[in-house]
Amino acid sequence: MRKALYSVGAIAGALLLSPAVFAQTAAAAPAGGTNWVAISAAFGMGLAAFGGSIAQSRVASSACEGMARNPGAAGAIRAAMILGLVFIETLALLTLVIIFAKV
Repeated sequence: MRKALYSVGAIAGALLLSPAVFAQTAAAAPAGGTNWVAISAAFGMGLAAFGGSIAQSRVASSACEGMARNPGAAGAIRAAMILGLVFIETLALLTLVIIFAKV
């Protein structure tokens, strides 16, 4: 119950503070300012790599478990595993392409 209460409080706080962000006027960027686009792009790629690696480890774990339970279906399981890994890696590569297009 406490966890849900903290979550609702955090969401309510973010919703109450968000209008103040949009109400401020845009200031001129200083000459040697921080490049937030590059920082956010690096954070996004790190998040995509983290999510992809977690997904790939779960796919490999499930495939090994399936092959151990039914060795006769190892070929079909291996083909499905490789297809799943290709789709997961494609998402990470598309994230990289989108980041390069934005930066």
